Amino acid sequence: MAATRYEPKTAEPRQQSRWAEADAFSTPTEGTGKPKYYVLEMFPYPSGNIHMGHARNYVMGDVVARSKRAQGFDVLHPMGWDAFGLPAENAAIERGIHPGDWTWSNIATMRDQLKLLGLSLDWSREFATCDPAYYGQQQAWFRELFKRGLVYRKEAVVNWDPVDNTVLANEQVVDGRGWRSGAVVEKRKLNQWFLRITDYADDLIEGLKELEGRWPDKVRLMQENWIGRSKGLQMTWQWAGDAPDATPDGLEIYTTRPDTLFGASFMGIAADHPVARALAETHAGAAAFVAECRKGGSTQAEIEQAEKIGFDTGLKVIHPLDGREVSVWIANFILSDYGTGAIFGCPAHDQRDFEFATKYGLPILPVVRPDGAGDDFGVDGEAYTGPGTIFRSDFLDGLEIEAAKAAAIARIEAAGQGEGKTIYRLRDWGVSRQRYWGCPIPIVHCDKCGALPAADLPVELPRDVTFDTPGNPLDRHPTWKHVKCPTCHGDATRETDTLDTFVDSSWYFARFTDPTASEPISHAAANHWLPVDQYIGGVEHAVLHLLYARFVSRALSDAGLMTVREPFAGLFTQGMVVHETYRRADGAWVEPTDVELTNDAGKRSARQLSTGETLTIGDIEKMSKSKKNVVAPQEIVDTYGVDAGRLFVLSDSPPERDVQWTPGGVEGASRFVQRVWAEVDGYDSAFAGEAEANAALVRETHKAIKAVSEGITGFRFNSAIAKLYAFVATIRDSAKAGGEAKREALKALLGLVAPFTPHLAEEGWTRLGEEGMILDAPWPVYHPALAADDEVTLPIQVNGKRRGEIRVARGLDPAEVEAIVMADPEVQARLEGQTVRKIVVVKDRIVNLVVG
Repeated sequence: MAATRYEPKTAEPRQQSRWAEADAFSTPTEGTGKPKYYVLEMFPYPSGNIHMGHARNYVMGDVVARSKRAQGFDVLHPMGWDAFGLPAENAAIERGIHPGDWTWSNIATMRDQLKLLGLSLDWSREFATCDPAYYGQQQAWFRELFKRGLVYRKEAVVNWDPVDNTVLANEQVVDGRGWRSGAVVEKRKLNQWFLRITDYADDLIEGLKELEGRWPDKVRLMQENWIGRSKGLQMTWQWAGDAPDATPDGLEIYTTRPDTLFGASFMGIAADHPVARALAETHAGAAAFVAECRKGGSTQAEIEQAEKIGFDTGLKVIHPLDGREVSVWIANFILSDYGTGAIFGCPAHDQRDFEFATKYGLPILPVVRPDGAGDDFGVDGEAYTGPGTIFRSDFLDGLEIEAAKAAAIARIEAAGQGEGKTIYRLRDWGVSRQRYWGCPIPIVHCDKCGALPAADLPVELPRDVTFDTPGNPLDRHPTWKHVKCPTCHGDATRETDTLDTFVDSSWYFARFTDPTASEPISHAAANHWLPVDQYIGGVEHAVLHLLYARFVSRALSDAGLMTVREPFAGLFTQGMVVHETYRRADGAWVEPTDVELTNDAGKRSARQLSTGETLTIGDIEKMSKSKKNVVAPQEIVDTYGVDAGRLFVLSDSPPERDVQWTPGGVEGASRFVQRVWAEVDGYDSAFAGEAEANAALVRETHKAIKAVSEGITGFRFNSAIAKLYAFVATIRDSAKAGGEAKREALKALLGLVAPFTPHLAEEGWTRLGEEGMILDAPWPVYHPALAADDEVTLPIQVNGKRRGEIRVARGLDPAEVEAIVMADPEVQARLEGQTVRKIVVVKDRIVNLVVG
């Protein structure tokens, strides 16, 4: 009887209804007594729709969650929404709606889209960070950190967008302009709130060692570099001539390369250095240069890539070791908040200094030469930054770099001109944002008592705000910001800045352990579930989000609010789903659903279905709404079914790499779904099969269990799926196998495929007549003995060189192996004219003949 066709349009809703009716994915707050496993994907921002690029992240987590459940774990797999942020405020301005209405509407849409994917999520734990029930608890722990001195306010230089009237993160400044408004960004000094992440710099670095093997090496290195712990020398260079009023005692610099002091050819100060600011007040040229620097990028990457430019202040300092006068320049590549905001430039051994010195014709003095180079060593075209020996440096000559660093520090310290010092590139975390749609900072300002934590929480956002005037509506609200001081009960005002959204995501994983707890984090629930066993998300969050979460976990642990200091035991950073882009002649992007592709003699072309216009096929890029190269889950559900889409996003590429979405790829996945169904639906329980074929299928079944299990555990999902394809082909080709062997093979197949195609697996489980849901069935068990072949291939070596092979029964006695080897015609041909002096048989492994 021919197999029926699998119909995902009816099967998938049916199985999702079964899971919902059984409340299958809800997990008790403190588990059921089984070992726990907490799998979490970085939660999404509710922008309005998800596409298959987003889906890949969640499907990966679902594969892990479902396989761990089958392996006997209590699995926590929650979902929520990172719901505050500027996009909602922009939407309110553009659409004339409230940010909350826009956000909650998007959440409802995206929730429905995620549910289409059949994810094993515990929706009972769902929350959004814009809900006062969540951010009120965030305010509670923020208030506690304020009391402990980890929260403070100070004046700081910020990126200010004069059109949007808000502070911008460095990443929101593009070519010196606001990412949304396009306005030239200004550098301003504003009072801002900070968290003392620098207090934990060493702990954060040391903690990375615990994560070796469970976190990608590149992510750990990125965090270590971001923290930027460096040992060096902080010292003062005396002024030559009249000292400027800003720093009359000299110019203090910090360097990590004191071994190159004799190679100094200029001094560089940041545009915000006190000397630069003072000079700008009296010198028009300096003022213009400082203003130009303030328009530039603020990130390390932007500074590295920008042209190195400077302004000669006319000031000079005296070299502390050889007495030379060295000129002082304001330079655009010096960070004002790293070290002292001033450096000595050694162009021969620092590429930025080299580019600067080359542009302005400053001396380039090599003082480190590579092994084998002579005293005439020079640099040409770029700085030399490799290992070597110090020369042209008086008392440092002949020393290796590290020894020279120590000797230079010792000499400067002995002279009372400075000291060895460890500093960090990491700065305290500025959390103030001048916008409405964020968590209100729970601080009250009183002229008499100062800044105090708010007494009553949550401090909720007022709903009656308008966005008809640029800036923060909370500043203009007629009543919300006016309160009584919690200490003296006099008139006071609320803080109108709201928190950076990175604060919202810095602890959500802990709240998921009990989202209804009356305190920020339930000790019992957090102690049971934390740390997160497997965290999954994009590498773009490798530094800030992960670093902030690690810091907050430590701070809350020290405050007694939780006990786990390292929140994510395992981390996986997945690749993107990418798609071709298509553009019209006027530059407008066209969605893939409105494109017809043709291939004429190897030449691909595209036209727009709705207009007939010929399109330009563009680059393959990450799916994004702006370039309209997205594929929505609903499109896949309607055409191929959920399981085919799930299978495809994991099958064509290692999960850490990007995968290109193609219609052919998902069609191939759909055909595999049908092949699995055909084998299950066509199973004939009455056919007993032949013994040899049954035994062979049992062996292949256990080999498949081993390979797929290892693929999932090692995050090699594409390899696991490739083995599943091969296993289905094996079952199909095992026409002479039947009875229990065939049934057990099909049960194993469904169990192994269930994390990837859960709806198909459930349908197949029912079709085989098994009770209950496959969701509750144990993971297929691998038995090494059953996977072993009855025969083995033994290589035959003659005097250590391979000369052939034989197939023999596994476990055969060595004497019998010897007899078979000596009777083999090919062996006899190899031995002609030689005497066998010894035969060594390593059971089931190898045969070695010693001849002479």
